Amino acid sequence: MRFTPWALGLSLCATALLTACGGGSKSSTTQVRLLNATQSYAQLDLTVNDKTVNSKVAYATTGSYTGVDTSATASKVLTSDVGTSIAATTPTLTANSNYTYLAYGWAGSVRTSLLQEAETAPDTGKAKLLVLNLAPDAGPLDIYVTNATDTLDTATTLATNIAGGSGSGYNLINSGTFRVRVTGYNKRTDLRLDIPAVTLASAGVTTLILTATDGGLLVNGMQMEQKGAVTNFANTQARVRTVAALAGGASVAATINGSTLLPNSVAPTLGDYLATSAGASVLSVSVNGSPFPVATPTLKAGADYTLLVWGTAAAPQFSVITDDNRLPTTSGGVKMRMINGLTAAGPSLTLNLDFSALASNVAPGTSSAVATVSSTSSSLLNVNAPTSVNPIYSVSALPLAANGVYTVFVLGDPASPVGTLRKER
Repeated sequence: MRFTPWALGLSLCATALLTACGGGSKSSTTQVRLLNATQSYAQLDLTVNDKTVNSKVAYATTGSYTGVDTSATASKVLTSDVGTSIAATTPTLTANSNYTYLAYGWAGSVRTSLLQEAETAPDTGKAKLLVLNLAPDAGPLDIYVTNATDTLDTATTLATNIAGGSGSGYNLINSGTFRVRVTGYNKRTDLRLDIPAVTLASAGVTTLILTATDGGLLVNGMQMEQKGAVTNFANTQARVRTVAALAGGASVAATINGSTLLPNSVAPTLGDYLATSAGASVLSVSVNGSPFPVATPTLKAGADYTLLVWGTAAAPQFSVITDDNRLPTTSGGVKMRMINGLTAAGPSLTLNLDFSALASNVAPGTSSAVATVSSTSSSLLNVNAPTSVNPIYSVSALPLAANGVYTVFVLGDPASPVGTLRKER
């Protein structure tokens, strides 16, 4: 098996993952196909040497194998509607083999990797499983393969610390139907994907491909049989947190889908993310012990949300804010935004970093767009309001770590606002 990532210098660390090479002889042929694992394109095409190999490949599916000349392998992944090239490479392909081009990522940052499907089948009663982490936004991941009812408390990882763009190598295990769970590295409770039943065929070779979600931390899964079909295991969870921003020290409590989202807490308080079922949710919020009716949010699978309870205890308000916790697409970049949690009577705010405005006119109950800046060892962050000559929140000598994701919260009473900086990633 050979697996090669081509975009953004992603590295491989597993022993079984080798650079795709092998020098096919001139005028010999090999078989290639495309897997569409992107988050932004419903259909994609693949061309090799400007000849169409696959067309209109839908998300989580592959095209059919097509023979190509190993002496002319200039390859492009194109949008099916316009035909714009979104990724290109010229790999060295071995004659008389099978390859799948893996296209993944987002519009503007699609990455392409190559998997050679030539792994020797195991004996009867055994299966080989390769895990590819094509979700660099999620960070390093651990993989558990267990019986359906096993807990992770004492479970052993099948593969651990799989970095984005890397793979586990082929793991030889028993064939059968198993539960597969993906967690953050060395964090058993940080569940990123739970697949209740994955069937590993006797004497079969399969690849579990992990791809990114809108929020950045959760992952989707696809099972691809060697030279065979793809089964889509989309994430069914979303991550949600409550931020209590009410003025006057009011208390807020919240539950979602029967789980405690925020225990009774005095504002201002930033709650932690909780994974919950996507779709229509059952949300309960109380302010100072009294129920606070809110519109029931519909949560998109794989997304992150902040549920902002703001205003005053006498007139509370509620906002659902979608969070982008994906890593910056530029090397060494930093993402930053601001959430204005002041009361409705409060001013719109401006976020400044090193005397440059990152966001302006951010109204109460809303979030600014995400801005991308360069990492620094020391910056000056200010939040300004038109009602005040001086900044209402300021942090000096602020280090901004490369690939960091930050949110600036300004909460509570406009007369005495509380500012908080949260490093999300």
